[in-house]
Amino acid sequence: MSKLVYIASPLSGDVERNLDFARQACRYAISQDATPFAPHLLYTQMLDDSDPAERQLGIEMGNQMLGLCEELWLCGDRISAGMEGERKLAESLAIPVRQVKAEEICSIEFSPTQGMVMG
Repeated sequence: MSKLVYIASPLSGDVERNLDFARQACRYAISQDATPFAPHLLYTQMLDDSDPAERQLGIEMGNQMLGLCEELWLCGDRISAGMEGERKLAESLAIPVRQVKAEEICSIEFSPTQGMVMG
């Protein structure tokens, strides 16, 4: 069974571009025989990140999931404030932290999608 990895990457700024990068980071993790979990891909679909209370709820749920993961992968060439918080939490929980550069993630073939069509 593949290891469960928590994918952390920037969200704020160019949100659509950053969400595409997060999807690519998940595809990269899959190509490395890992099972990715990216809370910013999941929770932004049901919570309003611009609402401080909903953003905090998403952070708390993500932190709970981080405790279940075997590794934290910090993806990209910039560490956001949120990613730094996830790094500190992972270290306090003795969860290994891996830095994955954007160049490594972008080296795999990836076509961004809006999700799968259910049929």
